[in-house]
Amino acid sequence: MTALFALKLNHTIIWAFFVVAIAAIWFFAATGDLTGESCTIGVVMIEVAGLALTQGRCPLSGVAERLTPDRGASFDIFLPERLAGRTKPIFGRLFLGEVLFTVLRWF
Repeated sequence: MTALFALKLNHTIIWAFFVVAIAAIWFFAATGDLTGESCTIGVVMIEVAGLALTQGRCPLSGVAERLTPDRGASFDIFLPERLAGRTKPIFGRLFLGEVLFTVLRWF
């Protein structure tokens, strides 16, 4: 296994974890589990904070840049180009909607 393959595999697993976490927030909201909602939002906020500290770039992208000259949208993750280039806008909006929904439910 090459270093780039291992990095892409790990990046994809981490990405999938956060996609599941974002989906779980909607599940918790639908079932009325405010504790589950809040805890899962907290977990995703760790990722949001990490991205904020790196100007919106995943730290793994910088590592991948040292391993390949490729700079396509999916050079550092096993996702189709179309999805890889739109991950933050798609899941960012879903997450923001969930946070707003949760805040509204608190009041």
